[in-house]
Amino acid sequence: MEQTDMPQESLLQQKLPRATSSLVMAILSIVLCCTGIGGLVLGGVALMQALKDEKLYKENPEIYDNYSQVKAAKIIAIIGLILSAYLIFSFIQTYVQFGGWEGFMEEVDRIIEEQGYDME
Repeated sequence: MEQTDMPQESLLQQKLPRATSSLVMAILSIVLCCTGIGGLVLGGVALMQALKDEKLYKENPEIYDNYSQVKAAKIIAIIGLILSAYLIFSFIQTYVQFGGWEGFMEEVDRIIEEQGYDME
């Protein structure tokens, strides 16, 4: 029988259960941050899954081998959450600044007329 030089622990290592899905959702949260709410939802779910896997890893770190994937998912999810929150804040600020949708559309019409575009 052939002997391997690999330690016994590395043969028994497992993947963290939510690492891949949290990374995918974190990436999608950045892609969908322009939608505002979509990026917030995906980023929040990704962050929660990454935190659960982080807790699981800290309980028994020697049996898991993809913790770096969880760390990346956590960082990307936070970035997606920040971008989405900033976009939502910008929408609200613009809405308030122009006095609602009507005021915003009036400003858009004014700018279009100033530039000399004929919209008729």
